[in-house]
Amino acid sequence: MSYPSRDNPSLWLSLVTSPFLLFLIALQSVIEGLRELGIASEEIFRGDRLPILNISEKYQEEQQ
Repeated sequence: MSYPSRDNPSLWLSLVTSPFLLFLIALQSVIEGLRELGIASEEIFRGDRLPILNISEKYQEEQQ
């Protein structure tokens, strides 16, 4: 006994196309969000936003 839906590959293709396209759109949104998150985290760790550390001359002489 043959099922009619198994004999029609265009039906399966049409059923799979919409979820696949939605997956691609969602994936692109996730990638863009992660990229923006990376840029934001990079801004946090920029050198001009960190406090200036006062290192004593005695400590600098010990390191040399």
